[in-house]
Amino acid sequence: MKKIFGTDGIRGTANIEPMTVETALKVGRAIGYLFRNSTTKGRIVIGKDTRLSGYMLEAALVAGICSMGSDALLLGPLPTPGIGFITRDMRADAGIVISASHNPYQDNGIKVFDGEGLKLSDKLEKELEELVFSGQIDHIRPTATQIGKASRVVDALGRYIVHLKRTFPPHLTLEGIKIVIDCAHGATYRVAPAVFSELGAQVVVMNNTPDGTNINDGCGAVNPQAMSQRAIEEGAHLGVAFDGDGDRAIFADEKGNILDGDYILSICGVDLIKRGQLPSNTVVATIMSNMGLELTLAPHKGKVIRTAVGDRYVFEEMQRGGYALGGEASGHIIFRTHSSTGDGIVTALQILAIMAEKGKPLSELARDTVRLPQVQRSLTISKKPPLDSVPEIQRELKRAQELLNGRGRVVVRYSGTEPKVRIMVEGEDSHLINSLLEDLSKVMERTLREA
Repeated sequence: MKKIFGTDGIRGTANIEPMTVETALKVGRAIGYLFRNSTTKGRIVIGKDTRLSGYMLEAALVAGICSMGSDALLLGPLPTPGIGFITRDMRADAGIVISASHNPYQDNGIKVFDGEGLKLSDKLEKELEELVFSGQIDHIRPTATQIGKASRVVDALGRYIVHLKRTFPPHLTLEGIKIVIDCAHGATYRVAPAVFSELGAQVVVMNNTPDGTNINDGCGAVNPQAMSQRAIEEGAHLGVAFDGDGDRAIFADEKGNILDGDYILSICGVDLIKRGQLPSNTVVATIMSNMGLELTLAPHKGKVIRTAVGDRYVFEEMQRGGYALGGEASGHIIFRTHSSTGDGIVTALQILAIMAEKGKPLSELARDTVRLPQVQRSLTISKKPPLDSVPEIQRELKRAQELLNGRGRVVVRYSGTEPKVRIMVEGEDSHLINSLLEDLSKVMERTLREA
């Protein structure tokens, strides 16, 4: 079991373990040591979202990196995929993202990329944890000229904007397209308006005035309703809501219908199959994606491979099989030819490209997407025993699967970042899946909460 790394890096309430300056300092030292170059100082890129606590954690990480003899390259606020891109583009040894993604502002997190801009494997995360907690590098203290230094990368924003625009087909334009974008007061607040405007779109921007405490506050990808309503009011062709660190996007069509990541995987998957550009006609998704994704792709001879929850696991499977498209219902979509992680802006540009190429509104592109009724619930719990070790839970899960009779699914999993258990039930019968969700929730509350 890992001690501090969860599904997507380290995460928690800022200034409470593990998200303290003391632990961040140790993490910085461990990263500085693990990614040191054998002949020169290591070069570690650091970027962040717009949270108030980002300043103190950034300072602690920089101190740790420099104390280990590596150099820190500071990007300031930039989307997570942008930090991965800059890490790769500058040929740095590693990259660090200070962000808690879609969580409220009082939380924060630390994610680490290797020199290729890829999220670390479980093996490397465990190595980092060992360095943080074992004390084995406490004695390493470079002095004099061997101490590292910190510098700011002043053109990081411009580099990333150029990269994003290059993912949009050069023979197309966004002239005549009106788009509403919700930046969630997060890391996309400067990048996204610039990209869409420079490609010719008329842009209506929401929630782009971060103050350190308003990130994700009733807005963004987790709360896309206001964006959807604004798209209707503005007569926009579509709306896009990003999350705090910009690696996911949720859409609204011109009628205000909200479209999650499964819709986007369906639309892009079918388009790529028709153009002969989807390797093995395969889309990679997680266990949480709707069964309708398989049903949408099947008439086009497409198929779905499923992974554990987390875009890192999606990308690992894409690498293994040479697949080009993958993602999550939450809006993390990976186009492997363009990015090594989910990128909300890249995703929006690919959808806009399909709209422009086909001359069709988003509602029409989404019309053929099949969706089975699906219900979900997250419950706050006080303990996380292995689910297969709780007989009452196993009995209820078996009962649910028997009632669904192969025409639906049940997925129960613990959150990797919060004290919660997540329950998902899907099937053809809405009444049945709601009933099963209620029954499962009662069992979870009874068995996973302290008396």
